[in-house]
Amino acid sequence: MTAEPLPEHAAENARYWDGMADQWVAPGERAWSAEPTWGSWGAPDDEVRLLPDDMTGLRAIELGCGTGYVSAWMVRRGAEVVGVDVSAEQLATARRLRAEHGVEIDLRQESAEAVSEPDASFDFAVSEYGAAIWCDPYVWVPEAARLLKPGGRLHFLGNHPLAMVCTPLDGSPAEATLHRDWRGMHRFDWRDVEIDPGGLEFNLGIAAWMHLFRDAGFVVEDHLELHAPDPGQDRDAVPGWWAARFPAEQVWKLRRA
Repeated sequence: MTAEPLPEHAAENARYWDGMADQWVAPGERAWSAEPTWGSWGAPDDEVRLLPDDMTGLRAIELGCGTGYVSAWMVRRGAEVVGVDVSAEQLATARRLRAEHGVEIDLRQESAEAVSEPDASFDFAVSEYGAAIWCDPYVWVPEAARLLKPGGRLHFLGNHPLAMVCTPLDGSPAEATLHRDWRGMHRFDWRDVEIDPGGLEFNLGIAAWMHLFRDAGFVVEDHLELHAPDPGQDRDAVPGWWAARFPAEQVWKLRRA
């Protein structure tokens, strides 16, 4: 059966990530060999708890797995894991590291918006960035709900929407100024910005996230707002001084009703 073509944003993001996959080889190698930390500033695992401590007997999926280190962490906690990603080059790194570390992960080149698994196939789903920012939430969140068994959990980490509206239109680092509307935020096209052009990201205001979760059949169990631990630690388009004052990243923890 021929796979359906990717939607425009997913095809563009696959091209974007294939083109810079070499920049993520060394970070992926380090993460495969390390204990879990989370987000751009390496928040401690005991503070974020994006994964259950014991995943024995759980079937889990990583949505937008990149180089696969989160999938590896889940296997080491006892889970049977599927990892999906649209980037062939990122998956090539993940497959090499899977072989080098002797870890069994079912890695597939698929979009998190359309996973080739039956309904109610998983106990747990996770995304650290990945689908959390690169897929359309109005598609991937209902798809995650479809994949999860009743009572299954979805945990994900991505950019805080405040960081998005405080990023200037030219792509320069976030400022203590609002540059975009909060109301109606959804798709952020970075392809033609002057500074660090990239792919297409997605985010929503907090109320819009909450309404989406409710409509998809999720119950919110927790919402975390993450800050830089040190104002001097800049990360990508977010200066450390900004992230020390304002939330740069967010974590959602949801349960399938």
